[in-house]
Amino acid sequence: MSIPTDGGQAPAHLWLPPGGSGPGIALLQEIFGVSAYIERRARHLADLGYVVLAPEIYWRLGPAATEPIEGADALQEGVARSSEVDWDAAVADGAATVRALREREDVTGGVGLVGFCFGGGLAFAVAAALEQQGDGQAIDALVSYYGSALPGLVDHVQVKAPSLHHFGLADEFIPVETVRQVEAVLTRAPETTFVTYEGANHAFDNDDMPWYHAQASELAWSRTERFLADRLPVVPR
Repeated sequence: MSIPTDGGQAPAHLWLPPGGSGPGIALLQEIFGVSAYIERRARHLADLGYVVLAPEIYWRLGPAATEPIEGADALQEGVARSSEVDWDAAVADGAATVRALREREDVTGGVGLVGFCFGGGLAFAVAAALEQQGDGQAIDALVSYYGSALPGLVDHVQVKAPSLHHFGLADEFIPVETVRQVEAVLTRAPETTFVTYEGANHAFDNDDMPWYHAQASELAWSRTERFLADRLPVVPR
């Protein structure tokens, strides 16, 4: 499907729950795009009862940029592609995804954001932007996995919505000292839960990558499920 934005129609992927309706989740990708891993997580969320919408954040870079990044050079290619993104436009596209979910008849209940890596920081920025816009647009829950942009955001961007943040303490890209600084700022908000994982690297949830940490991934996902069930409950029809 596509999402109307200020720059045109953004391509996006939709997953429906078995019951056909439920709360909405905007799922924001890693630097590798809407990969097979992101698709699996989207299906997991849909199986829990959520209507899941994942926009192609790289769409403004051209049609070829929406192809998932794979192979031996995936990290280098992902970093390069994500660096080309217009951040403000990406935030606007994330906000448009949330609005598109709210307008769907099969979205019953609230709307949340879930993001991984690049998408984890982007989800935080989108939540903040929606809260600033007001008019009932604020999200109901935010889950961010090792949000790579958070160190540069937390000192001047705030989110009031209930949020859950996962970080590994063996992250090659975000030092422990930085993780603790981010934790200190984020947890000033009373609705924030910040969880760390010993021995877990960046992207520890992605089982297609060498940084995958099975124990941390399983524990983080169980916490994500409980958080969403509490903050974005699925009401049986």
